[in-house]
Amino acid sequence: MPLSLLFGSAGIPLSTPKPDTLTGIQHVRKLGLDAMELEFVRSVHVSEEKAPLVKEAAKRNNVTLTCHGQYFVNLNAQTEKTLQESVRRILEASRRAHQAGAWSICYHMAYYMKDDPEKVFQKVKVQAKKIVQQLKNEGNAIWLRPETGGKIAQFGDIDALVKLSQEVEQVLPCIDWAHHYARSLGKVNSYEQFAEILAKIEKGLGRQALDNMHMHLEGIAYTDKGERNHLTVAECDFKYKEVLRALKDFKCKGVLISESPNVEEDGLLFKKTFEKL
Repeated sequence: MPLSLLFGSAGIPLSTPKPDTLTGIQHVRKLGLDAMELEFVRSVHVSEEKAPLVKEAAKRNNVTLTCHGQYFVNLNAQTEKTLQESVRRILEASRRAHQAGAWSICYHMAYYMKDDPEKVFQKVKVQAKKIVQQLKNEGNAIWLRPETGGKIAQFGDIDALVKLSQEVEQVLPCIDWAHHYARSLGKVNSYEQFAEILAKIEKGLGRQALDNMHMHLEGIAYTDKGERNHLTVAECDFKYKEVLRALKDFKCKGVLISESPNVEEDGLLFKKTFEKL
């Protein structure tokens, strides 16, 4: 678990000379960033054979690894087949991420599908408990992180994430700050509101949750349904500096991953801005 707040890129930095995971890790360190997120969003692209090499490269370069699991997951699936495929995907990516040395993996866990939010919460909780138990049985202590949903139809407002983390072991929130902004249709965009989210996490989960953060930050465009697409922070009105100020004031530790389209540029901007505060 990181002892300070580390900054990294979502996947291999765009400026990496040879775009593969091992070179990407080296390049992250060369750029002056401290972390990299393995992007398993479309497939688990690190093989079982390569995973130990990724772990060793991260250790050698002093780069902390996180992981973003597959998009094709819905623990509120309407059919048993889709539900079991979702569970299988989460387990598969969590195993490989752990083998590769990642300490935390995030997921968009479910869609509401017009169902009652409390009913959806209970379904997600039942499956999350089974997944964590299976990981524990395998000796896999990776943190499983339900992520803030950027779309209003996605499971993952802050209250649901805190409640799930209270009720399931080895689960903590993945806070995507721009997703909160998009989900609120631009209403959550001030220092006071960002500080309120951190206070809610501390109240619900204790100081240890603020010492163990896995977060995303980027620019974002939204419609009346929430998130449309990610942007650089220069392209939108999202007050990312106020997010960083709140993180500094709450002395948060962990990893903040840049999910802007220009991953390393905004990642370095976040790091430099944070250090100047």
